[in-house]
Amino acid sequence: MPNPSPAPPCTAIVAEDEWLVRIDIVEALEEAGFQVREVESAEDALLLIGEERPHILVTDIRLAGALDGWSLAEAYRSLHPRGGVVYASANVPLADRQVDGSFFFSKPVQMSALVDACLGLCAGEDNRKD
Repeated sequence: MPNPSPAPPCTAIVAEDEWLVRIDIVEALEEAGFQVREVESAEDALLLIGEERPHILVTDIRLAGALDGWSLAEAYRSLHPRGGVVYASANVPLADRQVDGSFFFSKPVQMSALVDACLGLCAGEDNRKD
């Protein structure tokens, strides 16, 4: 009996304008098996989101460009209602701005916790903010 094909990897877009932080997040997610695309601005993220339909969006709040991470997450969710959202920011978490079912991590981010949240979102676990 043939072995079933492995599930395709989860995909993520990381929107972070601080390149050192972005590299850390991207490397941690790639080591966990994610296919990751990285951008500096919400505008660039929206272009990729429209083309690629990523499973997960990881975003800072303050980004290069006119849009912030709050607006990016709202736009992502309007396009992909079941998509996972993880915020990683030095800003104060604002519960009324977070999209439902999201995670918020304050910087400096504990990478293992961020990766675990992304893995859970990709697996469909519903232990997120309601």
